[in-house]
Amino acid sequence: MVSAFTARPIIELKPRDKSKIESVLTFGDRLLVGLSTGSLRIYRINELTDGASNHHGSGDRDERPVSQPGAKAVELMRELEKFSKYKIEHLAIVKEANVLISLSNSQISFHDLQNYELRETLSKTKGAATFAVTSNAVEDASTEVMSMVSRLAVAIKRRLILWSWHDGELENETSEISLATGIKSMTWITGTRLIAGLTSSYVLVDVVTRAVTEIIGPGSIGGAPGQDGGRFGGAGVAGMSYLGMSAPQPLATQLGEGETLLARDINTLFIDTDGSSLGRRQVPWAFAPEDVGYSYPYLLALQAAKGILEIRNPKTLTLLQKIELPSAHQLHVPQPNVSLAHAGKGFLVLSERCIWRMQASDYNSQVDTLAKEGRLDEALSLLDMLEDALLQDKASNVRDIKMMKAQNLFDQQKYRDSIDLFTEVSAPPKVVIGLYPPFIAGGASVTSLGQKQNPSQHEDPTKQISEEHSQPTKSRESSASEVESSKDKSDNGKLLEGKELKNATEELRGFLVSARTKMKKVLDPDGQFKADATDQSKVEIASLLAKKKYDDSTDHEQLIESAKLVDTTLFRAYMFVSPSFAGPLFRIDNFCDPDVVNEKLIEAGRYNDLVDFFYGKGLHKQALDLLKRFGESDDSTEVAPHLAGPQRTVQYLQSLPPEMIDLILQFAEWPLKKDTDLGMEIFIADTQNAETLPRHKVLQYLQNIDRSLAVKYLEHVIYELDDTTPNFHQRLVNIYIEDLRANMFSNKVERTKWREKTHELLKSSTQYQAYKALGLLPKDDHNLYEARAIVLSKMGQHKQALDIYVFQLKDAEKAEQYCNEIYMSEMSSIPQGEAVDRTSKGDSQNVASSIYNTLLSLYLSPPPPDKPQWGPALNILAKHGARMPAWSTLNLIPETFPVKDLESYFRGRIRSANTIVNEGRIVAGMRSALAFSEESKLRLGDNAPGGNRGRNRRVVITEDRVCGVCYKRFGGSVIKVLAE
Repeated sequence: MVSAFTARPIIELKPRDKSKIESVLTFGDRLLVGLSTGSLRIYRINELTDGASNHHGSGDRDERPVSQPGAKAVELMRELEKFSKYKIEHLAIVKEANVLISLSNSQISFHDLQNYELRETLSKTKGAATFAVTSNAVEDASTEVMSMVSRLAVAIKRRLILWSWHDGELENETSEISLATGIKSMTWITGTRLIAGLTSSYVLVDVVTRAVTEIIGPGSIGGAPGQDGGRFGGAGVAGMSYLGMSAPQPLATQLGEGETLLARDINTLFIDTDGSSLGRRQVPWAFAPEDVGYSYPYLLALQAAKGILEIRNPKTLTLLQKIELPSAHQLHVPQPNVSLAHAGKGFLVLSERCIWRMQASDYNSQVDTLAKEGRLDEALSLLDMLEDALLQDKASNVRDIKMMKAQNLFDQQKYRDSIDLFTEVSAPPKVVIGLYPPFIAGGASVTSLGQKQNPSQHEDPTKQISEEHSQPTKSRESSASEVESSKDKSDNGKLLEGKELKNATEELRGFLVSARTKMKKVLDPDGQFKADATDQSKVEIASLLAKKKYDDSTDHEQLIESAKLVDTTLFRAYMFVSPSFAGPLFRIDNFCDPDVVNEKLIEAGRYNDLVDFFYGKGLHKQALDLLKRFGESDDSTEVAPHLAGPQRTVQYLQSLPPEMIDLILQFAEWPLKKDTDLGMEIFIADTQNAETLPRHKVLQYLQNIDRSLAVKYLEHVIYELDDTTPNFHQRLVNIYIEDLRANMFSNKVERTKWREKTHELLKSSTQYQAYKALGLLPKDDHNLYEARAIVLSKMGQHKQALDIYVFQLKDAEKAEQYCNEIYMSEMSSIPQGEAVDRTSKGDSQNVASSIYNTLLSLYLSPPPPDKPQWGPALNILAKHGARMPAWSTLNLIPETFPVKDLESYFRGRIRSANTIVNEGRIVAGMRSALAFSEESKLRLGDNAPGGNRGRNRRVVITEDRVCGVCYKRFGGSVIKVLAE
């Protein structure tokens, strides 16, 4: 049993002394003892010697007080024999007022605290049964200044009389409150509220508002009629009486901030400062206590009939210690007994002839004792009640004990509670994982040490679960006996297997996920410690590594090993409990052991997950070898249907970055040969990786495999990716022209389509070198006439290009279309105003119109042996005559040519001139209208509400008006009105 306190007698009356100890009071190093003869003895309390202060109980259930003759605990300083004529029943002080208060002969007296002389006997208190004093610091609502307010409550039968002091000054006015029955006891629970124990009940009294609230409780605590009985189901006080014996004394003690214990007989009630029940169970006292108290952090109960002092945990109500104190009947706990200031200072226990001082033991030793006895909940409760300053390392103690509790819960097969507790304290993963067999924990397991297990015991636990329901009962019993005989005493007496192993592993996943989440906060995917890791994250990591503080320079390797252990164990747990969850684990950053994962997934036939794992770990060659093996195999549709064919390999290669181009090209060949269109998706898919591959290297690779693949890739990068690399354009032009020259097409449609592609590239591209393309185009190949014309056009040799259209292709429509394109392109490069100005002056010779003159000259003055082509020439004159200068055009027409045939030409010229004149007039009119509108707005305004008023705008200047800039009054000075 815990030794929370050690009893030491400090005052023992001599046998010839006929007086009895009635009351005590301690303050500072003074101890006042009131005797039955009316004498007051003043003692000085000495500090205990090392031997006494370090003394701890033996741990037996019944402990006896320790007497130390060598250490004098108190010294008698003074004795006042005439302090009172009657026994001194109760003592208290108001330190701020320097007042000692005593109750003697049922009357209250004030004494000087320094010399103990009588100041005043309160006549109003004649017949007083008890009193209570409280002192509290109160903030004034108006001035926000703290002041010390002390209050004295005196019980006289059923009346409650109150005195108060403010900063040591006694107020003249008193207040009186009448209660229902006689007052037996009083206990202050706040600065303005007290609990009054009446004859048959308890009430809460607010001394400020004078409100009285009856407290309803079980059994003898009291309450309304029909209230439930006490702990043993008996009738309440309303239904019974204590015939032939005195009624039990109503007791009360404050336990902590906002919590109070009421006790009468063996019934108890926990209430808050409003008098409401806290709903806690009753204290399991075997006998009614004579007195109760609270010495931080313990609940005290004095069993006078047995002469035993009980020490209990006020939260769990567990009995922690019993101390034998013969004939003891009263407790005295110095104030403040509910705060940290009282911790370790002990309290006093009185009998008629002796006073014991209860010295608190070291709290660390108390916690250690509880832990060694296996009372872990009690140890945790004690740690929760104690402040951090009272313990050497509270956080570590709490963590260690919770881990011990979690271990016990695990041994009791309460896996969820155990793992939740391990997770709460961020237990080291190696400790938790070590509780599992090697099938789950691998080399970290400690459960298999010294055990003689069957070879297959941890190889396939899923079979054990299914076999438990299929084997006969006799077989299961014999198997159980074999396992029982193979237990290791160093373990917890039972092997983790079968259903229990599966249940435990399901709970383990939560711990592992929590641990890897905490590690992910501080670790990059490459295993480097994050520079922006928070302090809270570092604390969690230190806890996982069983360190007080994390130091990256020394603990980084251990952190990586721990992360590897967590992820690898989580993988094993998923494979055992729910294999479908293993795949998502591989698709995120992880530290799984590749050897373990490879072995387990191959055994389970989960090749798709294995590929995902290889990808996540950067083992791309291993993954691609596996994909190639299954993709080329004819039997893969049965073993691994997801990996059959080149589809999975293509997807994998598409996901690789451009830096791995050599690996991509190494494994891209077999998908290209298996399915060309699908294989080309590696290089031409609409993905970031495909677009950023080194294109020269890819082009050369495809050229070596098949020229058609290179053409497809070049078309992709030029037309879809808008690549302007001259080499790519030149190579594609060369390939197009070479294929046209070779004329290796299966049919005319295919050749026509190829020729159109060539013409389109020659027209649209500006990156190839035209002279090189022209060198590849023979002059006598009719299939290449138009291509040659396009190249000549790119070189600016328009007459030679038109010569091909007119005399070799004999296509007047294409010749005209060619001229239109040249004209429009050159006109678009000239500023619009300049072009219109030149056209209006008839100077179209400088604005691209010479191309039509060139075509017209070819029609009318062809080189021999060709003859003039009057029809196409007249068509050009009719459509585009206005675009050509008149003098040069008419010089080309023979004098013998009929004027009638030139009607359409002259009509077009006239219409063009009229159009230019009319456009000029329209523009001039619009400009005039715009100028008139602006002048009208300036003079007359825009007539809009609040808008511009033009010259009609008026500004009123008054005597009070000031300038908006310098804020000076205008007066008679010159002013200027701003536009806005």
